[in-house]
Amino acid sequence: MEPRPLTPVSRILRLCLHALLLGLLALAAVRATADAEPRAGWTVAAAAVMAALYCAGVRAPAVRSSPRAGALWLAVLLVAWAGLLAVSPLGVWIAFPLYFLHLHLLPLRWAVPAVAVTACGAIAGFVAHSPTVNPGAFLGPLLGAAVAVATALGYQALYRESERRRELIEELITTRAELAAAERGAGTMAERERLAREIHDTLAQGLSSIQLLLRAAERSLPAGSPAAGHIARAREAAQENLAEARRFVRALTPPDLEHGSLAAALERLCSAAPGPRVRFSLSGGPAELPTPYEVALLRIAQSALANVVRHARAERAEITLTFMDTSVTLDVVDDGRGFDPRSAPSGEGGFGLPAMRSRAESLGGTFTVESAPGQGTALAVTLPLPVAPA
Repeated sequence: MEPRPLTPVSRILRLCLHALLLGLLALAAVRATADAEPRAGWTVAAAAVMAALYCAGVRAPAVRSSPRAGALWLAVLLVAWAGLLAVSPLGVWIAFPLYFLHLHLLPLRWAVPAVAVTACGAIAGFVAHSPTVNPGAFLGPLLGAAVAVATALGYQALYRESERRRELIEELITTRAELAAAERGAGTMAERERLAREIHDTLAQGLSSIQLLLRAAERSLPAGSPAAGHIARAREAAQENLAEARRFVRALTPPDLEHGSLAAALERLCSAAPGPRVRFSLSGGPAELPTPYEVALLRIAQSALANVVRHARAERAEITLTFMDTSVTLDVVDDGRGFDPRSAPSGEGGFGLPAMRSRAESLGGTFTVESAPGQGTALAVTLPLPVAPA
């Protein structure tokens, strides 16, 4: 996995670390030369080698992308620092930026021991070059190590919190996009269903009535008369337009009903439901239903089953489609935790009950819910079958 691009704060902190280490190396070389130390030349050379190794590692892509390469580069850098510490006590200054390098390149379980070893090396180097031992030789490196570890831990905690917030924001953005897409899809489907219902209830029914009236008028006229011929052609035109209206209604049918009957769509819905075991059963002789009836029953079944999965905590559920002489009934029963229908809130918080009731009543049907806490839920929708024309 590619490393995440640096944030502006991380980039500034890294630049400060580069400046600190290179600045301390330059200060050690200048100080050794200005004080005319016996090994000033060796000090300058060791500082230059360490600076070159550091710059090479910073520019190497492998050090940034591979933990093993980063640890190897850090080990080489420590060897160079040990050489500088051996020729000059000024190398002790470099221990502080090295602490941050350990904490940046190594896992925490290895970085803390590495910081402790580096602090001990700084103390040993200072003691080796100093004729007298004072508490500052111990306190300086140890306090620097403690500050570095505390700073790194605090930064990591802030970074983790920032990552959690970033992930939460991304999740919220994704959820909002999905919700908007779902709302657009639901709006599109609702409009398709409304158009199908309007075409069926107005245009198709009107053309069907016109055809019946024309047929009755045709029967009342003598065969072969000019008026009978005109009526026959008008009835054929009404029949063609009625077929076209029905094709429009079928084209606006939900995809679940395009490839089979309502019973087949309900059976697929039950087999694909997550969570509880859902069984579908068909009772009575299936009758051909108008498209608005099939759409309404399918949508009510989908909404009711979604409630079972999301809210009921049921183990079993059953959907039954029953055809009778004058009506068709859809029953959805589950053994979940149930609820009090009288206290159920309206709207979205009402588990979709108002929408289901509205669908049933718009087609002249009835909608009932029987439930109680701890006793499951039984939902029933009954729609009257349309009367076939004589």
